[in-house]
Amino acid sequence: MRSSTYAGIAVALGVACAAIGWLGLAGWLAVVMVLASIGMHVAGNALGTNLRDAADRRLERVPGRTLSVVPRPAPSHLERHTSLGRLVPVSAGIGAACGGAVGATALLVCAAASLPGAVLGGLSSAVLGGLFGFLAASLVVIIRTSLREALAANREG
Repeated sequence: MRSSTYAGIAVALGVACAAIGWLGLAGWLAVVMVLASIGMHVAGNALGTNLRDAADRRLERVPGRTLSVVPRPAPSHLERHTSLGRLVPVSAGIGAACGGAVGATALLVCAAASLPGAVLGGLSSAVLGGLFGFLAASLVVIIRTSLREALAANREG
């Protein structure tokens, strides 16, 4: 493994130990839940891979049966990996700017926070605003694309 992977593991272990020490029993429960989730994810992938491989082998072993290949339809726009367009980064930027401004102003006016506290809170609000802007724009783009494809399929069929 690369040294950056080891550094990431060391940081994760340090954060986990700090959380366990700070949160007590809740920290232990959080660590157990994360480890259980990772274990279930790995076990599910292994089980799914084995089942898929076994199913493919069983079909080939059936005597007197020929396998016919069913042609797959062309992938729809939502199945392809394409860019979401210019709307997403623009709305994420607008959401970050609005979130940061509203968060810092609210901390200064309503909570009478210090200037460094308001700046840190404004940055946190900007991250949340950017995330919500990204999510909203992604939802709009996906809904618009799926409606466009559904209407085109309705016209053709």
